[in-house]
Amino acid sequence: MLDAHEATSSRTGRRTWRPWVEAGLILLFWTLIAALTIGRRAIDPRGPQEGLRAGQVLQTLLEFGLWAVFTPLIFWFIHRFGLERDNWLRRLALHAIMAVAVAALFDFIGLKTYFALVRHESVDYSLMKSLLGLRFLDELIVYLTVLAAGIARDYFVRYQERQAEAAMLRTQAARLKAQLAEAHLQALRMQVNPHFLFNTLHAVSSLVERDPKGVRRMIVRLSELLRYTLERTGEQEVTLQEELDFLERYLDIERIRFQDRLEVVRDIQPETLEALVPSLVLQPLVENAIKHGVSRIEETGRIEIAAWRRGGYLYVSVSDNGPGLPAVSGNGFEVVGEGVGLRNTRERLRSLYGEAQELRLEQPETGGLRVLVRIPYHTRSDLYTAVTETA
Repeated sequence: MLDAHEATSSRTGRRTWRPWVEAGLILLFWTLIAALTIGRRAIDPRGPQEGLRAGQVLQTLLEFGLWAVFTPLIFWFIHRFGLERDNWLRRLALHAIMAVAVAALFDFIGLKTYFALVRHESVDYSLMKSLLGLRFLDELIVYLTVLAAGIARDYFVRYQERQAEAAMLRTQAARLKAQLAEAHLQALRMQVNPHFLFNTLHAVSSLVERDPKGVRRMIVRLSELLRYTLERTGEQEVTLQEELDFLERYLDIERIRFQDRLEVVRDIQPETLEALVPSLVLQPLVENAIKHGVSRIEETGRIEIAAWRRGGYLYVSVSDNGPGLPAVSGNGFEVVGEGVGLRNTRERLRSLYGEAQELRLEQPETGGLRVLVRIPYHTRSDLYTAVTETA
């Protein structure tokens, strides 16, 4: 009777309204009606002087027991031939015929059992007499009451089915949206990896003749970086500590390239080391600072990496002492033309955090360029807590 509803509910993980629960409620309802009827007959002053007879009790239990058996069938009938569907006039006529037939049948059975159990005599009474004599009106009223309850139940079941299907569709849409976002983030990351690799190989080639020993060290560091990126392919977020460890391997390559002309200063608040950040978010920023800042000056280049927490946000900045930007807009210091690293970093931040993130370029009064990243502060334990509470 509830197969479609149960199937839909099981797909969405919701608790179903099981048939045995409904059957139990139907039995409880008709048992209560039978008990009230027996009680009324027992105290009815118009009843027999010797009190309520056993036959009357048995006849009452049989009468309402039959209604308890027929109620699920009536519910199934209204579910199978609902009035809201096409050809509702034909279906209404079908329900009218069903109502009269069941009411006449119950009147016939009720009269037969009454004479057999209470009067202990036979009666010449047929189903046709019940139909023609219109003696079934009381039973018809009961049937219509059950039918009304069945219509209300059917509307409720169909409403639950629509709600379950809508929830399932929302879940599928959210899953597809997440998969699309994951694919977009992975595509952005796949653009960053070759860009980083080509730039590093170019740095290696520039040192082949003048520093073979340094080249060997750079190749070792490069292999470590590639191994790290391959192992972390499926992760969009890592801890800031892991990101700094990866960045240190990259800076080892750049230190070999620049010899003693590269200075790196860190100012990392300890509480930020467990914060989650996008994987490979710092390397493009540092690479941009070296390419457009440090490499364009004659004196020692200085890269400052800082991280701190303010409220519910994590702030990470990468600064250099280079010549700064030749052209910026007045609103947020946006670069006129961003390279692959900055552009993909901006896109990844937007895909991961929406409007809760910010990537801003600033030109300090002391010169150089500062890239400031702001993202929501969260850790792996925060994610675990959120998943546990949702479950």
